[in-house]
Amino acid sequence: MNSVLSTLRIFEEVAARQPIGVSELSRATRIPKSSVQRCLVTLQQAGWLRIVDSGRGARWGVTMKALSVGLRGAGEQDLRDLAGPVIKRLAAETDETVHFALRDGDDVVIIAREDSTHAVRVFVETGTRLPLQATSSGVAILARLEPAETEEILKHDVNEFTEPLWSSEELREEIVRTAERGYAVNISTWFRPNVASIGAAVTGFAGRPIAALVLSMPEMRYEPSREKALAQLTTAAADEISRLVSAI
Repeated sequence: MNSVLSTLRIFEEVAARQPIGVSELSRATRIPKSSVQRCLVTLQQAGWLRIVDSGRGARWGVTMKALSVGLRGAGEQDLRDLAGPVIKRLAAETDETVHFALRDGDDVVIIAREDSTHAVRVFVETGTRLPLQATSSGVAILARLEPAETEEILKHDVNEFTEPLWSSEELREEIVRTAERGYAVNISTWFRPNVASIGAAVTGFAGRPIAALVLSMPEMRYEPSREKALAQLTTAAADEISRLVSAI
């Protein structure tokens, strides 16, 4: 029983302080390092924790499993159902397509979509998986992560696309701009030419980014003068979803 309680305590500390290393966890919990390491490995094998920074001294963070279990425990309600009304409202307010992307490791997965009524509109299939580095949703998430975790993700090459993505330095600069203005902008770059999109992060426990809301439109309908107004609507909708998640 003591080992179970210790493991649960380690999980709670990681969730509250992520990314965090073994030494920090040992000091915070007063549990010996060897026991902390065993708990971390057990939680990793069970799918609850992952290494988010493998540099000198591994640092740990939680996976999306905690969120999915928490949402199911709230009455069989998943994140898609929770966000659905907000997604529909944003699509109605802008008459552009809205995508909802859930972070899964170094990727995002499109789990919901509300289409524009325009004959020409952006379409990405629900279930599509894309690297964080390739989309405005991913950059919005990267801009809200701890710097160490962002750097770890940027070390991984993206080989899915024939057209080259931004260089690492360009992407870092875009992440900084995104953090400053509060939303990501993609104008016919990354993996979709002729598409403009605005992405805002959705956060969960302790303000950690877990997903992103993206407003997408054909580039021919994008007007720079409307960017701030559309971004305000998108970020407000993302913040509303964040509050709903935090209230569970």
